[in-house]
Amino acid sequence: MVKLNKIYTRTGDDGTTGLVAGDRRPKYDLRVEAYGTIDETNAIIGVARLHTSAMPELDAMLMRIQNDCFDLGADLATPDTGEKPEYEPLRIVDAQVARIETDIDTLNADLEPLKSFVLPGGSEAAAHLHVARTVARRAERLIVELSDREDEIVSSAAIRFVNRLSDFLFVAARWVNNRGRADVLWVPGKNR
Repeated sequence: MVKLNKIYTRTGDDGTTGLVAGDRRPKYDLRVEAYGTIDETNAIIGVARLHTSAMPELDAMLMRIQNDCFDLGADLATPDTGEKPEYEPLRIVDAQVARIETDIDTLNADLEPLKSFVLPGGSEAAAHLHVARTVARRAERLIVELSDREDEIVSSAAIRFVNRLSDFLFVAARWVNNRGRADVLWVPGKNR
């Protein structure tokens, strides 16, 4: 159970932040940047949800994803050291990846196949979902870079989840654009 009685602690005044197990890292550390970018993605999804309340099925999916983003942040903020921990850390699991794939398939079933790339926009909800998608892609790049470091461990489930997250956000943006009929399509060379 999380209990936050005091928001400021002054412990970060030296430019470091504490990970779940208590060790401190510089605020620019790649691991901190990765889970911070997941937090940024989550915040943008929250903004998108301001425009999806009339779409209860999608809004429920987005709410679950916001919770899963916190799980992913906790996963990333608790480095796997390869040693047996005192307690079982929160990790992204295969069931979370499978559920997001199911949600993608559910929304995608209503969409016509694409014949061009989609420009971000259309409706307000779609525009925010596209921003969330691009931030999720940045988070994915950071997480994959982190996983490539010799001294860092990131689970394959976490990497798969963040990859599916951006896929979900793309499909959701199309879905809110009148099931893709209001998508703004790229016209190659249109303004030459």
